[in-house]
Amino acid sequence: MTKKRIVVLYGGRADEHPISCISAASVLNAIDTERFEPIPVGITKDGQWIVNGEDPRGWSLDNGDMPEVKVTKDSLPVMLDVALGKDGFFIGEHSELRATNNGSAGFGTGFVSMNDSGHHSVITPLGHVDAVFPVLHGPYGEDGTVQGLLEMMDVPYVGCGVFASAACMDKHYTKVLLAAAGIPVAPGITLDAREFNAADEFASNGADILARVQDAGLRYPLFVKPSRAGSSFGVTKVEHESDAAELAAAVFEASKHDWRVLVEQGIDGREVECAVLAAKPGDKPRVSWPGEIVLDRRSEGDDQFYDFNSKYTDAQASHVEVPANLPKETLERVREIAAKGFTAVDGAGLSRVDTFVTPTGEIMINEINTMPGFTSISMYPKAWDATGLPYTDLITELIEGILR
Repeated sequence: MTKKRIVVLYGGRADEHPISCISAASVLNAIDTERFEPIPVGITKDGQWIVNGEDPRGWSLDNGDMPEVKVTKDSLPVMLDVALGKDGFFIGEHSELRATNNGSAGFGTGFVSMNDSGHHSVITPLGHVDAVFPVLHGPYGEDGTVQGLLEMMDVPYVGCGVFASAACMDKHYTKVLLAAAGIPVAPGITLDAREFNAADEFASNGADILARVQDAGLRYPLFVKPSRAGSSFGVTKVEHESDAAELAAAVFEASKHDWRVLVEQGIDGREVECAVLAAKPGDKPRVSWPGEIVLDRRSEGDDQFYDFNSKYTDAQASHVEVPANLPKETLERVREIAAKGFTAVDGAGLSRVDTFVTPTGEIMINEINTMPGFTSISMYPKAWDATGLPYTDLITELIEGILR
């Protein structure tokens, strides 16, 4: 059997760069190499595409270090010719890895035309590519940008399309789409942080921000978050009602990641997550057993929420339970709503749908992650494993579903 050549894209320009690296490491270590020939392509934090950099298979967060795609003495730039589609991936020479944004020569991100005869001598084909697995989290990867590029190249890729990727990257528009489909979402307001230019301007406008919260009737605690970011970057829990300074500081922190900022009412409920899978175009979405992130320090009296450290760097902070400890009928309703939300945003391939389940049994969707954390211990793979689909088989199904 001829192996299908699969480009695994990882890294990227987003804050989630190290998480993408860890997800890619897990995918590369688990992918079925009898069926597929994986081609790791890293994207540096400044947007350069490279091959032959540090081998991501050895990366982890066990020692607390954050892995990063970097140009090395052996790495080579990857360049694309959009018109050539699956045969449009090329490798340049190491000397061409110099960035272009500082005035020096070089290809930078490496998008060149093969019609330029001056570059023919420094470019060699990467070879035919059957599909791309973009294991990218956050802006410039999970937000429809890379998806649009691959659509233009007519190269199959794992995951949601341009629209769903863009809409679900923006929590504001996710809520708009879900609400239009009749799916409950957390009450909240959206602020435009471009109204303020510096930290002191946020502070001086704290009373106005507080008034908007009060007009919306939002109950405390509040969660202030960037609309287009992931992995809990820039998220702050605001607990003191009528404290304009605390609220303004939280909006300022979120604005470091996005000018669109959500202020949401904290929900008295459990955070329950579903893995949704529709590997082939047109497939009816399948939904795993819902899982729950249990924050272990809450039992010790710690007023903890699921922040970046709880997710990735503190192994004692939380653990995953699949299925969540809820009545079966509640779990089934969560699955139904997750599938409905996935369909409402035009999901494809995979997504993790995060819900709240209140003590009264109400279920609302918090957000939809179109390329969720994909390590072997992340919720998405663990939920499918508990539902009877092991990690390697999950990767195989996702890739084979889009091959043509």
